[in-house]
Amino acid sequence: MLIRFLSILAGFLLFFMWEIPSHASIDYGKQSLIGDDFSKQDLKAATFYLTNLQDADLSESNLEGASLFGAKLLNTDLSNANLRNATLDSAVFDGTNLTNAILENAFAFNARFRNVDISGTDFTNVIIRNDDLSYLCSIATGTNTITKRETFQTLECS
Repeated sequence: MLIRFLSILAGFLLFFMWEIPSHASIDYGKQSLIGDDFSKQDLKAATFYLTNLQDADLSESNLEGASLFGAKLLNTDLSNANLRNATLDSAVFDGTNLTNAILENAFAFNARFRNVDISGTDFTNVIIRNDDLSYLCSIATGTNTITKRETFQTLECS
């Protein structure tokens, strides 16, 4: 009798469950996700507000429109990631791998970039502080394999 009841209950729950739309954002805000693997995931519009992502792998992930406000991205792998329209304000990029990432239209004004790999990174229309822009221009190399834009040109280096 109990098994039959549980079976009916499980069927009832499955019938009324709905699928969360793929565009629904996930909130990872204020968490410690050190070394976590988010590679090749759809994280569109996800929130990583004040999150510690040190040594995390977000390579090849879709982070379009995501908020990484104040995130700690020390030695984080963001290679080949889509960061279009992302909020990167106050994020700390130190030792971060941004190889071939697309940051087009991202907001990164108070972000800090140190010891980063930006080979082939597309910074088209990204708002960056002048001191960080000078640093990034000094290390800019490569062409993004998706957008076909040169990193140096997307930073509008002179």
